[in-house]
Amino acid sequence: MFKKILLPINNSGSAERAGQYAIASAGFEGADIIVLNVVDTNYLNSIAQSDLREKLDQSFREEGKEAVERYEKKIEDEQCAGNCKNIKLITLIKEGKPEDVIIKTAIEEDVDEIIMGKSGKEKLERFIVGSTTERVVRGAEIPVIVVP
Repeated sequence: MFKKILLPINNSGSAERAGQYAIASAGFEGADIIVLNVVDTNYLNSIAQSDLREKLDQSFREEGKEAVERYEKKIEDEQCAGNCKNIKLITLIKEGKPEDVIIKTAIEEDVDEIIMGKSGKEKLERFIVGSTTERVVRGAEIPVIVVP
């Protein structure tokens, strides 16, 4: 049984399924689930127009906050049905290159396992830019569960 689980989320269906898996993994004995949303500043820094970069940055932050809040509410209202009393939920919003932030957070928070959804990107885009999930799997030194 894992005592600390890192759950990187975005607005994808696979991230939501990963959240359900994290709850099941925490079980009745409980665990800390660290819900992490990463604002991809690496992507933003490649945009030359500062006004557009600022608008996108704000939009990504709001989207991240909404994703974290929605997941938190979903856990409280639907998934646990009173069975999550021993689960401590910690929410974080960080910025940077997503795979780097996920791996660094796992180390800083001393987590036992990372549970994340698979990439929602199309095959061509994944081939060109790579998958965050794949890079986390390759770079992490702890178990990573990938949920489709």
